[in-house]
Amino acid sequence: MNQAFPDTFLWGGATAANQVEGAYLTDNKGLSSSDLQPQGIFGPTIERNSDNENVYIKDMAIDFYHRYPEDIALFAEMGFKCLRTSIAWTRIFPNGDEQQPNESGLAFYDRLFDEMKKYNIEPLITLSHYEMPYGLIKNYGGWGNRQLIDFFENYAKTVFTRYKDKVKHWLTFNEINMSLHAPFTGVGLPPDSSKSEIYQAIHHQLVASAKAVKACRDIIPDAKIGNMLLGGIVYPLTCKPEDVLKAHHENNSWLFFGDVQVRGRYPGYMQRYFQENNISITITDEDKQWLQNTVDFISFSYYMSGCATTDETLSTAKGNILSMVPNPYLPSSEWGWQVDPQGLRYLLNVLYDRYQKPLFIVENGLGAKDLPDTEGNINDDYRIQYLNDHLVQVGEAIKDGVDVMGYTSWGPIDLVSASSAEMSKRYGFIYVDRNDNGEGSLERRRKKSFHWYQSVISSNGKALKK
Repeated sequence: MNQAFPDTFLWGGATAANQVEGAYLTDNKGLSSSDLQPQGIFGPTIERNSDNENVYIKDMAIDFYHRYPEDIALFAEMGFKCLRTSIAWTRIFPNGDEQQPNESGLAFYDRLFDEMKKYNIEPLITLSHYEMPYGLIKNYGGWGNRQLIDFFENYAKTVFTRYKDKVKHWLTFNEINMSLHAPFTGVGLPPDSSKSEIYQAIHHQLVASAKAVKACRDIIPDAKIGNMLLGGIVYPLTCKPEDVLKAHHENNSWLFFGDVQVRGRYPGYMQRYFQENNISITITDEDKQWLQNTVDFISFSYYMSGCATTDETLSTAKGNILSMVPNPYLPSSEWGWQVDPQGLRYLLNVLYDRYQKPLFIVENGLGAKDLPDTEGNINDDYRIQYLNDHLVQVGEAIKDGVDVMGYTSWGPIDLVSASSAEMSKRYGFIYVDRNDNGEGSLERRRKKSFHWYQSVISSNGKALKK
C-alpha cells in the first residue's frame, strides 16, 4: 500500500491497571470498585475487605506490578512508540478523600514511567479506567455526589504535578459513555438507578473531566489531554426511514459525550431527550463555565459495529458492553463480536467530520482462545488478519484526510478480561501462561502476531497487506 501513516504516528498497545497489575492490596493500595467486581463487569458486586479469604484471578492478574520491566522490554522489542495504561486511583488515594497521597503508589508509577523512558516509549495515561475508590462509593454514594468532582480534581492535580516531566499524553475517563450500560462500573451507582440519577452522575464526571483538562493545561502546558469514548458505529438495518432515524438516535446516545467534551455544551437533541423521558438533572452556571475546558483530541475504542431497527422481534447480540442487532453481512468472533474493519474507517471519518480534532484509536483487538501447538508456538493468524484489515482501513481514513495520532492495540499482552474476568479470552501479541482458574507459571511467550506487529511498526505500516 502507499505510504499513509505519518512519521509521527504513535504505534503501540493498551492495557488497564485493574486488568494487568494485580497486587490489589500491595503498598497501601485501597479497594476499588473493580476489586468489588472480581468476576468482571457482568459478574456480581461482592463486598470485600483486606481480610477477605477469597482469592480471585484479578487479584494477581498477570502480576504486571512486579514484572513490568520484563513486559516493557518485550513491548520495546516490538518497537512500541507508545503504551497506554492507567493509574489505579486507589494506589494514590486509597479511600479517595485523603488530603495526602500514598507515596508508595506514586513511587510505583515513577518506576514504571522511568522504565518506559529507557526505551523511548511514550506513556498515554488514563486517569480512571473502569475503577474508582470504593470508599467514595461507600461513604459518598459514588458519582451521584457532587463532592466527587473535587476529589477527582485533587487526584488529577496530584498526578499531573508528580509526573509533569514524564507524561505528556493523558485521558480522563475510559469509555465514559459505558456508564449508561454498567452504572456501578462507570459511576459507582446501583444497577437499578433511575436515568435521572445516572445522568446526574455522568454530568458530575463530565464536569470533573473538564476540570482535569484545565488542571493539565495549567500544570503541564506542553501536554495533550483527551477524552475516551466507547466507539461502535450503528447502521440502520434497512433503508426504511424509521430504521435510519433509530440508528441516528442510537449513535447520538454515545456521541453526546463527545459533543460535551469537544464542544463544551449539552446538545439540543439531549435536551429534548431529557424532557421527553422525564430526566431531571442539575446543571449550574458554574458547571457550564467549566465545560468550556474542552479536550485537545478524541480517543476511542473500536471492536465492532451493529445495526438498529424498529423491528422489536429481532434479537440482539452483546459485544463488549453494547447490545446491537447483528449485521447479516458480517462475520463474528468466538465471542459473537461482529468483525467490521471498514466500520473503523467510517467511524474515523464520522468523528473527524463532526469534531475536526485529532483522533487516537486507543483500543482495537481480537479476543480469541489461543492454543499452543505441540512445540509451544501460538500461530494466531486470525489475529494478524483482524488487525491487518483494521489497520489498512486506518490508512484509508488517513488518506481521506482524517488526522489520526496513533493506534494502541488492545491488549498487547494477554490480560484478564474486563467483562467476565477470563484469561482464555486472549488479545495479546504475548502469551501469558495463566488459565481461568488462576493456574500457570505466568511465563511470557511471543506469539506469531508479535513478529508481525514488529514488522508493521518498523515499516510504519508498509508491511500491511491489502
